[in-house]
Amino acid sequence: MVDSLPRGSVPSGSVELRLLSGVACRGRDVTSPRLRGLLALLAGEPRAGVSVVRLVEGLWPEERPDNPVKALQVVVSRARSQLGTDVIVSMPTGYRLGLDESAVDASAVLLAASASARSSRDGDHTGALAHAEDGLALWDGPPEPDDGDDPLPVLRANRAPTYWTLSRARALALARVARHTEGFEALSDVARRYPRDEEVLAELLRCEAATAGPSAALARYESYRRSLRDELGTDPGGALQRVQQELLQDEAPAVRRGVAHEPNPLLGRAGDLTAVLDLLRASRVTSIVGAGGLGKTRLANTVAREAPQRAVHYVSLAGVARDEDVAGEVASVLGVGESPRVRGRAGGPADLVSAIAEVLGASGLLVLDNCEHVVEGAAGLAGALVSMTRDLRILTTSRAPLGLSSESVYPLPALDPPTSAELFRQRAHAARPGAALPSGAVEELCRHLDGLPLAIELAAARVRVMSVAEIARGLDDRFALLRGHARDAPSRHRTMHAVVDWSWNLLSPSGRAAMRSLSIFPAGFTADAARHVLGGGLPGGGALEVLEDLVGQSLLEPVEGGPETRFRMLESVREFSAAHREAAGETDLAVGGMLAWAREFGAARHEALFGAEPFGPVERVRVEQDNLQQALRQGLARRDGPAVAAVTAALGGVWTLEAAYGRLLVLAEETAGLLSRYRPVPEDVETTRTALTVSVLATSLFKGPQATRTLVALRRLRPRRRTVSSPRSRRCWPPCRRSSPPAAPPWTRCAPGTSRSSPPSRTAPRDTCASATATWRGRSRRPRR
Repeated sequence: MVDSLPRGSVPSGSVELRLLSGVACRGRDVTSPRLRGLLALLAGEPRAGVSVVRLVEGLWPEERPDNPVKALQVVVSRARSQLGTDVIVSMPTGYRLGLDESAVDASAVLLAASASARSSRDGDHTGALAHAEDGLALWDGPPEPDDGDDPLPVLRANRAPTYWTLSRARALALARVARHTEGFEALSDVARRYPRDEEVLAELLRCEAATAGPSAALARYESYRRSLRDELGTDPGGALQRVQQELLQDEAPAVRRGVAHEPNPLLGRAGDLTAVLDLLRASRVTSIVGAGGLGKTRLANTVAREAPQRAVHYVSLAGVARDEDVAGEVASVLGVGESPRVRGRAGGPADLVSAIAEVLGASGLLVLDNCEHVVEGAAGLAGALVSMTRDLRILTTSRAPLGLSSESVYPLPALDPPTSAELFRQRAHAARPGAALPSGAVEELCRHLDGLPLAIELAAARVRVMSVAEIARGLDDRFALLRGHARDAPSRHRTMHAVVDWSWNLLSPSGRAAMRSLSIFPAGFTADAARHVLGGGLPGGGALEVLEDLVGQSLLEPVEGGPETRFRMLESVREFSAAHREAAGETDLAVGGMLAWAREFGAARHEALFGAEPFGPVERVRVEQDNLQQALRQGLARRDGPAVAAVTAALGGVWTLEAAYGRLLVLAEETAGLLSRYRPVPEDVETTRTALTVSVLATSLFKGPQATRTLVALRRLRPRRRTVSSPRSRRCWPPCRRSSPPAAPPWTRCAPGTSRSSPPSRTAPRDTCASATATWRGRSRRPRR
């Protein structure tokens, strides 16, 4: 008899045949003893199947029918009619199940146990837990002992050990994914069944320490040790003894040596705190890197307070002058000479490092602050400690990474604009509670402070005697403005000048020279622009090596997002470098490099702005717009015709396409005098033609047709020779035969009495739009006299 079963009673997944808890096939109960026995026998051999002889012996163990084969066929036929013709498949010597192994619970539990063990070996404890729970779900509960000889009880008895294997795997996985409360209960049940399983006991001790405290776990360990000694005369294994040592360390009081508490809230760093804690869990060495004034020290102190390690030691290296003194400073802070365990052992450097490692222990946290000026010494000590300890973690703050293979680097970003504004408001109200702080003015001011917390706090302190607008105007001399008087701040953090000067003094002479030259760019630069400014005589191989070193020192910030990586310099750093450039008398050289870059940049892109695919070139010019305007001012001051022509062609082309007519007219007026007197060499003719055409077009659009110096200069240029194809011949314009020029650009307008399709005549005004349009394409020439 086959009855229907509610859908909710069927286990999740693809199991179609259940035999371990009840007997059902495809959601229908199977109650016939013969059918249940047949299915159990076939489920015991899912791949090879079962012979007719074994099936007959299993179904009729005592009294066989007169025709056993015929009786078996009848049972198989009934099973197929009730459960489906595909459930049982005939074989030459017998029968087998036609279902996949994963569709039969008696086989699926074996697959789950195997998958769980494989995931555990691979370190995927979440996967191991999922497979174990999937397998256990195929039982309604722990299997009950059954001494029957029928095929179904025999099958269930054979699968009972798999249930306990899966229970053990689940308990271990729960502990290893830090679900300690559930893991403690599950491991306690497994430990009662397997009292000498030390892998289970080790995880049970860890879970008990996490839920009830290390003392309770140590008491359980001691009880097990005594019973093992009394019954077997031996001690626990090495793995269990190591767990005991961990518990003894956890039992010791928490140590936070040298960790400072912050005087006010740390704003906007919640995400950074989480990221650094995650890196500490995954890496032996973690370095927080960034420019001075970003708040690396404050973040490191917060991480030290939140770290899970029981023992945390904080050592500042700001006062260490030499690399070889780093280990001595750390040993002094840790009190290595005072420790009874290492007293008298700290002879040479190797002994000193060993003594430091012993005091720190196997799983503590060492924080090394301000490593940038002793990077070699800090890297050497960190590498040695990592190799001597099993799980010691090291956190460093620096303006450059240590360069270790065990190191993960976290570049600390600047504060975002909302957080910067909130920090300014908090510190300003602390300085003068009634100060007026207009939101727009505060946000604009913070934008010029680069999101540096130190710069924002120093600017906010000025609210005592200045308004926000006055502070913003004072940023023209930011190093005189951004000075503080906080007595609890290090001397190097009391002024922005001291902050930048600290980084400046760590640079090599070539690095300082590069910073002086690169500060000529007001809006960042690409590697190609840097090559023009830095020149070819760089030590070490070229501009990329210099840029990489400056990025490593946190003085340049790489910015992604375009076709080329750009490098950005903080405003404070750029102004500091520019002041040193002026003092060194290198400004003329840097300006010359910038103008050479601008000339090449404009010459390479001015024609593409009006080509078939203008979007890429337009975007590139937009990105460099501030740099190009700076180059234009310098080129006009130097009367540098090639550079002014190239910049005018690039900026004028973009502003024409953007319909920025006001800027276009100002550009035309500023450059008209120089361009009208400029006589370009052959390679600069086309760039100059574009620049003059933009000037003529702007003047004609806004002031009407009139004779201008730029129009005269434009018509004086050698015409561009372009070949125009026709079915009969190849003709050139200006015409050597009778022909008409192509149509003018669509944005031009014609003056009354002129035409776009005819070349300028002797009687037509020379300053008309038709003439300007023709010369734009290089197709006009002077009329003959």
